[in-house]
Amino acid sequence: MAQDGPKIDDDAPVPGVAPYDGPAGGWGALRGVAVAIKDQMGASADTRALLQMNQPDGFDCPGCAWPDPRHTSSFEFCENGAKAVTWEATPKRVDPDFFASHSVSDLWDWSDHRLEDAGRLTQPLRYDPATDHYTPIGWDEAMARIGAGLNALDHADRAEFYCSGRASNEAAFLYQLFARAFGTNNFPDCSNMCHEATSVGLAKSIGLGKGSVTLEDFDHADAIFCIGHNPGTNHPRMLSTLAAAAKRGAPIIVANPMRERGLERFKSPQHPTEMLAPGATRLASAYHQVRVGGDLPMVQGIMKALFAADAADLAADGAGLIDRTFIAEHTVGYEALRAEVEAQDWAALEQGSGLTRAAMESMAQVYAKARNVIICYGMGITQHRHGTQNVQQIANLLLLRGNFGRPGAGICPLRGHSNVQGDRTVGITEAPGEDMLARLDARFGITSPRKHGHNAVDALAAMASGEARALIALGGNLAVAMPDPQACFAAFRKLDLAVHILTKFNRSCLLPARETIILPCLGRTELDMQAGGPQWVTVEDSMSMVHASRGRLKPASDDLKSEPAIVAAMAKATLPASPIDWDGLVADYDRIRDGIAAVYPDFHDFNQRVRVPGGFRLTVGPSQRHWPTPDGKAHLLTAGDAPAQDDRLMLATIRSHDQYNTTIYGLNDRYRGITGRRDILFMNAADMDRLGIAHGDRVDVVAAPDRILAGQTAIRHDIAAGSVAAYYPEANGLLPLDAHDRQSGTPAYKTIPVDIRPAA
Repeated sequence: MAQDGPKIDDDAPVPGVAPYDGPAGGWGALRGVAVAIKDQMGASADTRALLQMNQPDGFDCPGCAWPDPRHTSSFEFCENGAKAVTWEATPKRVDPDFFASHSVSDLWDWSDHRLEDAGRLTQPLRYDPATDHYTPIGWDEAMARIGAGLNALDHADRAEFYCSGRASNEAAFLYQLFARAFGTNNFPDCSNMCHEATSVGLAKSIGLGKGSVTLEDFDHADAIFCIGHNPGTNHPRMLSTLAAAAKRGAPIIVANPMRERGLERFKSPQHPTEMLAPGATRLASAYHQVRVGGDLPMVQGIMKALFAADAADLAADGAGLIDRTFIAEHTVGYEALRAEVEAQDWAALEQGSGLTRAAMESMAQVYAKARNVIICYGMGITQHRHGTQNVQQIANLLLLRGNFGRPGAGICPLRGHSNVQGDRTVGITEAPGEDMLARLDARFGITSPRKHGHNAVDALAAMASGEARALIALGGNLAVAMPDPQACFAAFRKLDLAVHILTKFNRSCLLPARETIILPCLGRTELDMQAGGPQWVTVEDSMSMVHASRGRLKPASDDLKSEPAIVAAMAKATLPASPIDWDGLVADYDRIRDGIAAVYPDFHDFNQRVRVPGGFRLTVGPSQRHWPTPDGKAHLLTAGDAPAQDDRLMLATIRSHDQYNTTIYGLNDRYRGITGRRDILFMNAADMDRLGIAHGDRVDVVAAPDRILAGQTAIRHDIAAGSVAAYYPEANGLLPLDAHDRQSGTPAYKTIPVDIRPAA
């Protein structure tokens, strides 16, 4: 059985650092919800929004993309979902008086938490360089300035169209239509920073850059592997699914550098009898603390052990452990993969993974014994220089025993934003296919560009070099989310035009271009009234289910517009001769959905199917053992050159429990025992002893002479030897912009070689 990690040394108390002994969920989660409601909404809080979240006639949680059960409970939300909703539904406002009182220079010294905690934006704003203040601007003037700024560019590729995963399918589809009608495929996207390695890696492996499982598959899995993710913080509703599997005896095998409470034990806050009972559900049946960056050798070690056990079984007149019928019928590349894996040296695999051979063999034994296996993974797999290879090796492991296309088996990438997958599905991509572009052009009477555009890394490089002159940002906090903030901040300030479409003010707004405009939009919880009446939108969860989302709360301001309406207004102002009826599309979102169905055949009868409670699932070929690759086969892919070993400590950036991406709800990280601070470096005790660092020492984290995270407090934590962790985005400055996976462009936030020295 998995054991909880050792407690922090009480003999060396550090302010804001103390053990947390409770399970994931439990009374701590209920207190967290209560605090979020009180802090953001006050004593007279209107909590109706929480009861509407993830319900068939309500709105989709703006947090994670974990799917909704078909039969929802009376309330189907988690602590972090409640934080996301109260953060949006807060009565706090940043109005003209706020901006009259605070210059941009003054606001720069505010923390990221304080900036967004100030409240909701209420009207369009324009930066005035003469006064260093944002001042109100009317919608018509704002659109005229945006149109003039875009049309002043000497080429459409001078513009970057960033999209956050918060945007609905309808907003994202209009956005890509606008950009392509304008003439560019420059679509830096939040997917580029998290699961692009999935999109690229799985597309080459199984023909589709998405997961293959459904929520119901977890009821039939004989074993579940959880690699490189932290469900207690990043997708808490998954814990109920894992707990149900654990209760029926399915082993849950965890591989993660840090011990995370959400992978150890759980008590559901939504079940009163469980809350009142002693104890909690034990989740992990085995917990392997792989070294940061060691996932690829770990998976290769599991496969090496599997091949050896297969050979032994055959020698004993058994049938073998590899599904040879499946391999022969459905795959190519088996012999090359087997040769590569068998050639690996166990000592090198142990050194690279930080695990013993026995540990990897034990994982292989559990895998081989189980008929149906699901492997779940998160950004601990994707955010590496070899993230695409990581993803493909996990797919290889599943393919070897035919763990696709049957109940209880498949691959499960854990997406973050609630519609980051959907945005990609409806066209937010810098590398569109010809068939899609041809259908788009035929439907809307435009000529889309065929040249592939910029991803997020490319876009920031183009901004830094002066190649890109304009940025339209549909949500997000791009300057803070990307690596190398000093270079990114300077790049933002070089722009001629920056437009931010937001619910709340953030640091990216404090990097003014020559012309900077902020456009306030409706949130997911709010009523969207258009000329054709109240509208609703759709989203796609991480398991390819598409369903409706209906906001019902009164908007934070009468001067807010929906994201589709804002996109359409920008398009009209920029492309006055466009053949597209932008007003008609916005008046009735059914027309947008009809356009989506015309461009993407998988959305056929979109408006009819999505009105069924719970929505519908898009086609997922690998779920039926159909492989939409060029040759119709799944590909077992070799890893090629292994990542070079580095004797330095490897740092991974992590999110706290009071955080969602760059949004900092508060300064606590409950499950890791941190309260009221974020200047923490999590270290292995043996590494601290070796380096002469005591629990609570102030240290500097050094990636390069000009890349230093100064003044961190080193604390003893249960993390793999050779590994350290610090909070994102504070640690982003340790990572240069060019440190990314060459196949997918995903920044290597999770493998940063560093040295630790006493604080200067």
